Amino acid sequence: MTWLPADFVHPVRVALPGHHHLRPISGADTELDYPAVMGSRERLWSIYGEAWGWPVATMTVEQDRADLVRHADEIAAHKSFNHALFDDAGTALLGCVYIDPPEKIGADAEISWWVVDDRVGTELEQALDALVPQWIAEAWPFECPRYVGRDLSWQDWPALPDLA
Repeated sequence: MTWLPADFVHPVRVALPGHHHLRPISGADTELDYPAVMGSRERLWSIYGEAWGWPVATMTVEQDRADLVRHADEIAAHKSFNHALFDDAGTALLGCVYIDPPEKIGADAEISWWVVDDRVGTELEQALDALVPQWIAEAWPFECPRYVGRDLSWQDWPALPDLA
């Protein structure tokens, strides 16, 4: 299976319980994304830092905007997906879900997600944890998705053989 079928249409809004939703991120979200990321930076670095080198302690608003524009371009090209978690009013960015082509053998997608520090352990995080695998199974064309940080730790992920 290739990364995605040519006729695949990615979801543009996914509702979560409790007046929240996921939607593709864009550069226009920088003012909400930057404080969410930097406010949870130490924990996010402990998750993604070794694998992705993100988020660096010195990240500027401009660097974040460039990163979000890159994500939006990748979404438009169906190269990878970053769906941000918002309150229904769109006034707070509370986390992200990453859906990427596999870098390691044994999966047809690599998926991870996070919530901001003050939502860790809450009903919102639990709802996202329950939603993501169900959403991937129902709305995405993957046969063998890998949930990095869930069914495989970020510490074990680098040891997998690279996809040729």
